[in-house]
Amino acid sequence: MEFKRIGEPLFAQDPTGRPLSRVATVFLRTPGLVTLPGIHAMQRLAWVAALDADRAAAGATPLTDAERDAEFDASADLLLDGDTVLIRPDPSRMDLAFQADDFLQTLVSKRHIRFLNTAHAAVRNALRGRGENWRMSPLPQTLEEIIALIADSRSAIQHAPLYYYNRATGTRFLTCEAFRWLATLDDAVFRAQLDEIAHHCARHNRLGHPEIEVFPAACPFDRSAFAALAGPADACAALRLRHAALAADYEAAVPPTLRTDAPEDPEWRKAMCAALLKQANAAVSDEIVSGLSAEFYLQIEWLPGARIEDGELIFDPLFDDCAVHPDDAGLRDLCDLRAHGFIFNYVREFREIEYINIGRISRSLSRRDVISQRPTVYITEVKHIHTDEPVVRILRLQKWGIAEHLDEGKDLLRSIIEAEDYTDYILDRRLGCQQLGMNLAPQVVSRRISETYTGTQALYCGQTYWITYLERPYLAGWASDKIPPHRYENAAFNLSLARLLGAAAATNLIIGRTRSDRATVLFDDGDEIVLFDADDMPLNLLVSDNTGTFSHYRQPLLELAAAYAAPINRRARLMPNARAFAACYLSAFVVRFDSTRCEYLRRKRAFDKLFSHRTRDEGGSFAYRWECILARLAASRSEPLAEAIRKAIDL
Repeated sequence: MEFKRIGEPLFAQDPTGRPLSRVATVFLRTPGLVTLPGIHAMQRLAWVAALDADRAAAGATPLTDAERDAEFDASADLLLDGDTVLIRPDPSRMDLAFQADDFLQTLVSKRHIRFLNTAHAAVRNALRGRGENWRMSPLPQTLEEIIALIADSRSAIQHAPLYYYNRATGTRFLTCEAFRWLATLDDAVFRAQLDEIAHHCARHNRLGHPEIEVFPAACPFDRSAFAALAGPADACAALRLRHAALAADYEAAVPPTLRTDAPEDPEWRKAMCAALLKQANAAVSDEIVSGLSAEFYLQIEWLPGARIEDGELIFDPLFDDCAVHPDDAGLRDLCDLRAHGFIFNYVREFREIEYINIGRISRSLSRRDVISQRPTVYITEVKHIHTDEPVVRILRLQKWGIAEHLDEGKDLLRSIIEAEDYTDYILDRRLGCQQLGMNLAPQVVSRRISETYTGTQALYCGQTYWITYLERPYLAGWASDKIPPHRYENAAFNLSLARLLGAAAATNLIIGRTRSDRATVLFDDGDEIVLFDADDMPLNLLVSDNTGTFSHYRQPLLELAAAYAAPINRRARLMPNARAFAACYLSAFVVRFDSTRCEYLRRKRAFDKLFSHRTRDEGGSFAYRWECILARLAASRSEPLAEAIRKAIDL
């Protein structure tokens, strides 16, 4: 492709390994690319100056004002971050953003091109509609990623890298410490740097955001005060006096904890991260993707998806690249073939789909240890043609499947049979939970995708086998253990939550939900989802994953009862009414336990016969576990259990 370039190639570095430029501008009318160091406005001026020089050399007249405006209008801002190009789109001109994307793909692999401004609905929806959620520039999730974001945001305009750069808005934050530091420079560099600040402090970029802003932006110091550093070429001594006075005023306006650049300090780091991630027209974080809570959304690694046009399924072209380059580990990881299988299942089952996005959850959202090194939980966003919003669902791979049994040394037939038996066990366990009152997701569907075996049994390597997964709706609420601490300042909120948690605790205890050691209770650790009413008060509690139920089924319930004081003890210091919370929790526990026991005794035959068609094996079949759970329930009383919890409460 023929195009004009001004500046060095993308990602060019100086001898020390630092990028020569962190910004670039792509022009689509001529077309061309500018990578000169500086700001985007300077790159646009350099572009039209170069075009005028070319026209003059050819004996033509300079660009007219209308032609200059046309060049500027048909351009897109780029940020260079490591080996990734970030397109900063104008939400009203997504067509230009996608043209810039097509242009860049002639220079850079598509997997290294992402989009900013994704908090804006127009940007977000345009990418979703292409099955390209994966191309939204990801937010930092870990402490290491946040510190790296801050370090990588350091940028210059033409001189020293004084500023912290917000990639979404284009604003550069000048901190109190950086401004003070200028006093250490020699006279010539000192004057040049102050001229740069004075020149840009009152300017706005083409998106309407300040070129330079103070940090924190809400402090009383006005950035326009920096304009006083411009003017006639005063003696440097006088300029230094003006700078010192401004530095003192700036420092006085900034909270003491934010006066020194300190990425290791949690308060400074939090404030700077918020400034660097702030986006114009930002949606509430739990609305980024169809109502996903922030704690869930931030754990998703989006993968290449698909869209359907005129009834034709169009996979992301990266899947083709993966087939051509099978040895590229990074590309192979991004183009998850399981996602490919999920998409196939949807399109074969439903006719009128508009697009599908697939993400994987690589880290556990519960407080339990992660057992599997491979992702076992995926999330899908499926938009049907005649619906306003996409449907969001969770896909969880079966833990014990054919491959796992093959790895144990079993033959293929035995592995298939045992995997199918385990699927029945999982679904029977869900039915048993429902029968005893556990509030689960309203629907679960069992489906399969195929995969090629690459495990430890050489005899079966290359053999196609099936993975079973369970699909359920996404539950839009907060995990009970991740409710923000400030919510507990509301006494009425606490009592509503206590009633839900206490009732759920009784059911959890009855069902014997523990780790495989049968001694560690699983409760209030990420799977209990609290739903809220219109007034943001706790309304309902659903269990998203009933893993561990029916594990503790032989021993007395009293063995586990004391562990159910933990939900009270963990929250007590956050509440003004901790004792009332505990009393309400225990009352709800007793009411639920007694009502479940009474319901069983009233309909004893229906409960007892529910799994009579299943094989009864005292080695641990589900039918036997069900029998033990019911017998234990009948023999237990709520009062001793509640008293054991009460004694373990630390108030």
